[in-house]
Amino acid sequence: MRILITGGRGQLGRSLEDALAQHQVSALGRDELDITDAKAVARALGKLRPELVIHAAAWTDTAGCEADPERALLINGEGSGVVAEGCHRAGAAMVYISSNEVFDGTAREPYREDDAPNPVNAYGRSKLEGEDRVRSTLERHCIVRTAWLYGAGRVSFPEKVLQLAAKTGRLKGVADEIASPTWTADLAGGISALIAEASWGTYHLTNSGYCSRLEWIQEVLRIRGLTGVGVERTTQEEFGAPYRKPVFSALNLEKARRLGIEMPPWRDALERYLRGGA
Repeated sequence: MRILITGGRGQLGRSLEDALAQHQVSALGRDELDITDAKAVARALGKLRPELVIHAAAWTDTAGCEADPERALLINGEGSGVVAEGCHRAGAAMVYISSNEVFDGTAREPYREDDAPNPVNAYGRSKLEGEDRVRSTLERHCIVRTAWLYGAGRVSFPEKVLQLAAKTGRLKGVADEIASPTWTADLAGGISALIAEASWGTYHLTNSGYCSRLEWIQEVLRIRGLTGVGVERTTQEEFGAPYRKPVFSALNLEKARRLGIEMPPWRDALERYLRGGA
């Protein structure tokens, strides 16, 4: 299958390229394809003739999105619509990577695909806009909601924890933000399995289980044997970030499981990643 990956130079894009090596994959980074430019998207689709586009390109800086919600909507919302329209004209199917942050975090159990979205920050609103544009434009699509990605290709949360631990010897961990840390290699494997099923619709794919940011930090330190590093419990309000995050936004994985897609536990994934990615 001919597959085009937008955001192909990012951490998920790189993992997808590895997971889909049996296909004919073209991975384009931000400098190679402006997803907000309809003519550029049309040219890329015309040249590469993909049967499937995995739209992983996004602006994921939550603070940046909050400071500039119009730009967030342009990239994550309108840009996703541009890619969907390009797929429609080219006869290609599409996988759109969305976020747990389309939910408001008031649930008491993991969110299902048909639960009502209600984002509490600009990033979540922009990703939901992207979902809506894909659904309204393209019949053959998958929307894949995921959470708390980390992996090769950037300094992600585990690396930041280790850097701060080495620099300060003491960390703060937010206890009232709960979701599922997800290794991009495992997510890419899940997406590859979903593509093989060609079952269109909305799916939740994260590593299984969930934790708070505080517990995630503690697990990173445990795996690396940094038992002497102190971790202070804090809240989102006390931490003082310039945006809100959903308090509980773990995602229910049962729909994917019914297709035979089993996502490894988040602790297992984190240990494999920190011990060398085996």
